Amino acid sequence: MPIDMDEFHKEMFQDIHGRADAEGMLTEDTFFEVFTEPLIDAGELETADRVYYTAPRGIRVDGYGGDPLTTDGVLSLIVSDFRQSSDHSTLTATEMNAAFRRLLNFIDRCLREDFRNALEESSPAFGLADLIGTRWESINRIRLILISNRVLSSRVDGREAGELRDTPVSYSVWDLGRIHRFVASGREREDIIVDLEEYGEPLLILPAHIDAADYKAYLAVIPGAQLARIYERWGARLLEQNVRVFLQARGKVNRGIRTTIEHNPNMFFAYNNGITATAESIQTAVGPEGLMLTSMRNFQIVNGGQTTASIHAALRNPNADLDDVFVQMKLSIVDHEVAQTVVPKISEYANSQNRVSAADFFSNHPFHIRMEEFSRRLYAPSPDGQFRESKWFYERARGQYQDQRARGTAKERRMFEAQYPRKQLHTKTDLAKYMNVWRCKPEIVSRGAQKNFADFAAFVGAEWNRNPDGFNEAYYREAIAKAIIFKTVERIVTEQPWYQGGYRANVVAYAIAKLAHDLEQRERSLDFQHIWRAQSVSEGLGNALTVAAATVHDVIVDPPASHRNVTEWAKQQACWNRVERLRVKWPASLEQELLTDEEVVSNKRAAAKDQRELNGIEAQTAVVNAGAEFWKSLRQWGVDEGMLSPTDAGVLDVASAVPAKLPSEKQSLRTMRILKRLQDAGCQLSTEAV
Repeated sequence: MPIDMDEFHKEMFQDIHGRADAEGMLTEDTFFEVFTEPLIDAGELETADRVYYTAPRGIRVDGYGGDPLTTDGVLSLIVSDFRQSSDHSTLTATEMNAAFRRLLNFIDRCLREDFRNALEESSPAFGLADLIGTRWESINRIRLILISNRVLSSRVDGREAGELRDTPVSYSVWDLGRIHRFVASGREREDIIVDLEEYGEPLLILPAHIDAADYKAYLAVIPGAQLARIYERWGARLLEQNVRVFLQARGKVNRGIRTTIEHNPNMFFAYNNGITATAESIQTAVGPEGLMLTSMRNFQIVNGGQTTASIHAALRNPNADLDDVFVQMKLSIVDHEVAQTVVPKISEYANSQNRVSAADFFSNHPFHIRMEEFSRRLYAPSPDGQFRESKWFYERARGQYQDQRARGTAKERRMFEAQYPRKQLHTKTDLAKYMNVWRCKPEIVSRGAQKNFADFAAFVGAEWNRNPDGFNEAYYREAIAKAIIFKTVERIVTEQPWYQGGYRANVVAYAIAKLAHDLEQRERSLDFQHIWRAQSVSEGLGNALTVAAATVHDVIVDPPASHRNVTEWAKQQACWNRVERLRVKWPASLEQELLTDEEVVSNKRAAAKDQRELNGIEAQTAVVNAGAEFWKSLRQWGVDEGMLSPTDAGVLDVASAVPAKLPSEKQSLRTMRILKRLQDAGCQLSTEAV
């Protein structure tokens, strides 16, 4: 059963202090990191960059959500409310309003040149103030977010709060209660509830399914202005299941669509293909004209991201009038239980005119499933000769760790935590970060968890299609070794005398990437399997990483005049180009840690061979477990549909004779490939139902 809020708060409080102690960080900084992680996962923010500044006269800021130029003109600022108590307390409306006023005061001061000039140029506060000042003309909306480990009596989410210098302001509160509800739900994202009356009026819809269908679908025409206002509120969250946008990070404005809106808005419906959308559930009402759509839960635009983004851009285009713009919409209702599987497929097929790689790289992708299986099976060697072994917990879907931990008694929880220590929990986005720095992409890592994960997804999706056996036990152990290195560098940076706070995440990413780059140039590699066995970084490697961190720090905190914000500078390719060119005198002790490229290739070939053998055994087990009757039914379906070659039919004949006759590993692998091919062609048979 899920833990209650009191226990949840105690655990988070302990986690914050434990991480702060382990990494040598201030508890306020750790609180910001821990509490913004769910916001990024929930889609509230793309990134959360720490910038702490406070001053008399009611001014404060704790962080921001990225450059407005990359977030559709939205400036997101964060203020923290952290109380040093393991018992949760109440956050009053008066205190909430005071926190938001401090943020508004900070923005107002940032628009004054004398305030910006008075700040220390090397400080994170100066970088943020300069960003707000220089971007002000392109900022079309301000979002203020309060994070608190107290409980607000009423939920505040996206509430309009007037204007600041003619720019609309909204605010949201992520208090302890909201964080608890989101984590306990186990969802990848917080629910999107679109009440159509808030953005215009209910829509007349036409059912496009038969009563006996397994799913429901509707056709509708949505006014362009209403679609634009919905996108104004939810932004890129509406496009999360759009595979093309997922891989490219954002919908882009299309010039042709914009021209139609400006010059022929009444022809928009005729010229545009409309949007394909899904929702997990809807609410309807019967009106004078027929069935009316009033509300949608977890609305997703799976095809038509450019159409939506272009219409939204027209809201602030003085040459555009959306009154005559109407968009056709095909809406499919997909239950939450199957949404992660079905929705990406709808998107993939809807986008089939342009091939999308890694189309289904969500939590149900076989890569994540395999990583999860390794994490539950493989014990990490005991460091320093300790008796108890432990495992690294790979959280494929949000809330898995908390859910599995909460299932047992108090004694079973302690046993779970001993086997899977919280410090050895890592998520999909963590893995993407650990791996991408070794692909020499620190600027992508610096852009935040979601953009970095999209880049990693595209890479691994393509690699999986090319060679799935490459993602084997050795790959998993190497991934954990890279996690250990990443966490070690975080501690190293915090302990350095030159570290004055701020930009740690950027320094860590660039330090590791610089080492990876220089080793690649020499055709050398670290012995990651040795790091896995030791579960720690050696003194020699630690010295090399210390040198790397100091070297890249000087470049990161000294941006060119065109990039006065250090955090945003670290997100640019130009920053990595400058670091790439640096000459580093690596300590001699590093040489003892290295392998040649030939040794690495040999080790990878051996690991891939082991994985192929394991895949064959797993396939053989699946064939036997499904049983003879299942394979007979599949063979009959394939024959009836004319989709089996004589060889395919022969392979299924062997499978249909289990357990009297056992197929070989090679035959079993082919049997499972035939099953997948027939399922893709519409066969409803599944081994999961056996």
